[in-house]
Amino acid sequence: MIVSASDRLRRWGADTAIVLGSGLGSLVADATDDDRVSYTDIPELPASNVAGHAGEFVLGAIGSQRVIYAQGRAHLYEGHSAQTSTAGVRLLAQVGIKRVILTNAAGTVNAAFRPGSWMMITDHLNLTGTSPLVSAAEFIDMTDAYSAAWGEQFATAASANEITLHQGVYAGLLGPQYETPAEVRMLRSLGADAVGMSTVLETIQARALGLQVAGFSCLTNWAAGMGEHQLTHEDVLATGQSAARDFARLLAATLGRG
Repeated sequence: MIVSASDRLRRWGADTAIVLGSGLGSLVADATDDDRVSYTDIPELPASNVAGHAGEFVLGAIGSQRVIYAQGRAHLYEGHSAQTSTAGVRLLAQVGIKRVILTNAAGTVNAAFRPGSWMMITDHLNLTGTSPLVSAAEFIDMTDAYSAAWGEQFATAASANEITLHQGVYAGLLGPQYETPAEVRMLRSLGADAVGMSTVLETIQARALGLQVAGFSCLTNWAAGMGEHQLTHEDVLATGQSAARDFARLLAATLGRG
């Protein structure tokens, strides 16, 4: 009997998914071909054409807990709509996922949060100008967009394992260009601690579906005007790959206890 790609995900029986941002694919580098499900095998999912986004699900485990990794995402700046770019979240909910960890590579806007460290997202600014709920007339309460109770578990695990884990506000913009120094100053005045081009729409969609959400930014670089060097995607990927080791330890200390 031929098993569809969606059925493979459903039969894995995971209730937690982890969306991997740019440069974080090393977390699933050891997965075999049998553990991988390509996005192209699922018609409703868009492909991502951005370096560092492989475009596949990986069936994995952290300790005794089964998880589904989503290695890569589609972005608004690739020309996708808000609804299309969040199709992966809807699919994960359909195959039984109850909670999702969203990760991204971000520029740090807070001078106290140095590149190479991690920030747990406690709230966000949706500056993309759109929402996956447009035309759906769903009025979703976003007060607790990121689970405080789950976040406390991650913060406790980070402290116990001497992992630097900042907490702050993530600003999601359209991209694909990086921000200007003036825009970075504006974002800081609005209360942002990190800035990127993803995550906020996925969070909105996940909360609309009743999923529990945790969000993490790998702070890969100083935002424009805060450092001495120009920003490149290659540097973002390299820093993400290096920081992935700490995130793997954080996941093991938090999810691996179950």
